[in-house]
Amino acid sequence: MKKLASHRIGIDQGDNVLFSDYEDGGEMWTGEGPRERRKLVRFSDAFRSVPAVHCALSMWDVDHAHNVRADVSAENVTLEGFDLVFRTWGDTRVARARVGWLAIGEVSDDDDWDLY
Repeated sequence: MKKLASHRIGIDQGDNVLFSDYEDGGEMWTGEGPRERRKLVRFSDAFRSVPAVHCALSMWDVDHAHNVRADVSAENVTLEGFDLVFRTWGDTRVARARVGWLAIGEVSDDDDWDLY
């Protein structure tokens, strides 16, 4: 459990298209085996401490003739942002994917004093 040290809680969210590989024959649509796409996401404002980030598929378009496999996660979370990561493997063919995310964490306040 992540416990926040303040009543000042910030929530940021977004929805990002990671790829549209069917348009140009990209590797998610035509490839096989382990494949990965990353996108750097920047928060609208920095958090005071590293936030908790939740990611979920909000849209994906896949080939019905193959097994459907996907792993979506947030990696390298910092005060300013994170890497949004989509992975697939085997013979899965993904034409396009969009991922929604939500970050919750402690934020600074104008009344905070920085003594450093």
